[in-house]
Amino acid sequence: MSPVMIELFIRSFFETVVMTVASGAISLVAGLPLGLALVATAKGGIAENLWINRFLGAIVNGFRSVPFIILLVALIPVTRFIVGTSIGMWAAIVPLSIAATPYYARMAEVSLREVDRGLIEAVRAMGGNRWTIVREVLVPEALPSLVAGFTVTLITLIGASAMAGAIGAGGLGDLAIRYGYQRFETTVMVAVVAVLIVLVCAIQWAGDRLVLKLDHKH
Repeated sequence: MSPVMIELFIRSFFETVVMTVASGAISLVAGLPLGLALVATAKGGIAENLWINRFLGAIVNGFRSVPFIILLVALIPVTRFIVGTSIGMWAAIVPLSIAATPYYARMAEVSLREVDRGLIEAVRAMGGNRWTIVREVLVPEALPSLVAGFTVTLITLIGASAMAGAIGAGGLGDLAIRYGYQRFETTVMVAVVAVLIVLVCAIQWAGDRLVLKLDHKH
């Protein structure tokens, strides 16, 4: 590849990392409380409220049922309102975050449901309130599984960010489409695929190591 292409490749890699990290952070901050709310308001939960639970569940299921490429296009007005543009790296973070939040919320919900009910009842018996149960039991006990779910979410976001390149979001996906596919530069396409594989493997390895470390603490 030429020096110009190498520079473009490095910039595209940086854009993919920024899109993944930023949207991943937003999905964690928004998705974990949503997952906690789904568990807490479920039947037998620490704040049982089936109406709220069904409402939140319907919203989560609604967003998860829409294919990302359709969601990407449907959210263009929202993206333009928030960021001021519908193309580019920062614009892509909006639909990526909105798509990843309900996805991680469901993964967090599954992880939190696996926490031993006996521990929750023990904290209740000692006078612990709902916040104490969340802080001292639910999140700490489910932490390894929550981290594993977040790792999967980040990897999913890498694929979604590449897909966002189809509408000019930047990143490696945009590079692969514009140069690898449209200009038939096979070297660029192969390089993008190789880098994406390495990036996914690196995130999975780091996530697995962190999960093992957290498991040992238990």
